[in-house]
Amino acid sequence: MSFTVNSALGWWAREMPDQTALSVDGQPCTFRELQQWSLRVGEHLTDAGVRPGDRVCVIGTNSMNYAVLAFALAQIGAIGAPLSFRSTPSEIADALAELTPSLVFTDADRRANAATALGGEVADRLRALETLFDLRRGPDLTPRFDPDPDAPLFIIGTSGSTARPKGVIYIHRMVMTYAAEFAITEPRCGRGARVLSAGPFSSSSGYLLLMQFTAMGVTSFIESQFKADRALDLLVREKITTFQAAPIFFERIAALPGFAAADLSHLYWTQVGGARVSPALLKAWLDKGVVLRQAYGSTEAGGGWGACLDTAIVAPEKCGRGGMFTRYAVRGADGGFAPPGTPGEILISSPCVTIGYWNNPQATAEAIRDGWLHTGDIGVMDADGNLTFTDRLKDIIISGGLNISAAEVEKAIAEIDGVEEVAVIAATDPDFGETPLAIVHGDPDRISVAGIIDHCNARLTNYKVPRYVAVEASPLPRLPSGKIAKPQLRARYKDAAAHLPKVR
Repeated sequence: MSFTVNSALGWWAREMPDQTALSVDGQPCTFRELQQWSLRVGEHLTDAGVRPGDRVCVIGTNSMNYAVLAFALAQIGAIGAPLSFRSTPSEIADALAELTPSLVFTDADRRANAATALGGEVADRLRALETLFDLRRGPDLTPRFDPDPDAPLFIIGTSGSTARPKGVIYIHRMVMTYAAEFAITEPRCGRGARVLSAGPFSSSSGYLLLMQFTAMGVTSFIESQFKADRALDLLVREKITTFQAAPIFFERIAALPGFAAADLSHLYWTQVGGARVSPALLKAWLDKGVVLRQAYGSTEAGGGWGACLDTAIVAPEKCGRGGMFTRYAVRGADGGFAPPGTPGEILISSPCVTIGYWNNPQATAEAIRDGWLHTGDIGVMDADGNLTFTDRLKDIIISGGLNISAAEVEKAIAEIDGVEEVAVIAATDPDFGETPLAIVHGDPDRISVAGIIDHCNARLTNYKVPRYVAVEASPLPRLPSGKIAKPQLRARYKDAAAHLPKVR
């Protein structure tokens, strides 16, 4: 056996077959059950014509069937290609054209959207996730396929500064190195630990963590939908040891009436990333004896690493020094490494960095150069190597832990008849941290706020649709380069949530 997720699952299925590997919405599945179930599903997929290297798209909320399918694809060397369960038919169609999957699995609620996207190919390519439950019981099987550690395992879509989403390729070696790095550096988060995972499987915070923690011999508690009261109950009742999520999830839990009395003494590792953490939130959890470690990472680098305890307590704004095999650096204006205290572009060097973007060599070459991932974010390092994230170069909005490309939303709005200029920026939101704000200039007789929202609803996933819209009578400000001056717009609309009506 080789350095793969398949080998790790097989090991735990032998070493601790009766240990719970996954508990999804309270439904448990042991390591042995997970391996055998995924082998049977893999055989079923092979009989349906799926071959090594084929992509299989999955559209649905987190579920046990979804998780088993992810491991089944690994068992036969196929590539998981999850899509957001919020995707519209047009977004699904675009993704299918890019990924050319052999099959598309959906849950019942997403079947109609997928069918619309597939058109005449529904009968040949569309499958129901629910049918996989029938394969939970059956004859024991022996693994027949041993993938190359450098073979693609899954593809996660990411939004950046362009309107075209990019598919980040994860290989077995990347996932296993990330798991090993975590288990070696933080052994209490390894075998026998209990993790609460809040991310959807369509993101690295869901799919990657599913693979990573299963490979580490950890019991993962996964929910189909995040509910703060349910999450707090799991943290306490299941004695969760590891919890990694965007700040908004920690905020919702801390706001619950039962938070003050909750016993969180077993919660050893907590990590926040994707947005800044307020001092009030840090204090709320520290008062419970829980240190929130600020993390920095990206989908392209296998997630992110949180600050070590020494840094997290005395300088909670810092993201730490990286991992055992992961190095942070800051590129200065001259293209070399910037000295401590000097801001510049954040670089990451690690065996956990992606091999590239699916079917996009140009974007790959731009992002990965000279052995470094060029993140497009701005940061500064101190003399001890601790990184502090300060700003984004990428034009993204992080809403509820999910990335939204401003360019993608702008492209959709620009299609509207009468729109002459549009800029999309982030507005603060109490539920999601950030939400899109669209600033539009054009013919007042042909554009309306309602029309903009209706158009976006038809073309974009729900969470990408602006919750605030400002219609400007004058042309939008411009930089000397001719680009719209978003810094000026951000300053002008910094309090947009306080004075603009929420339009949905």
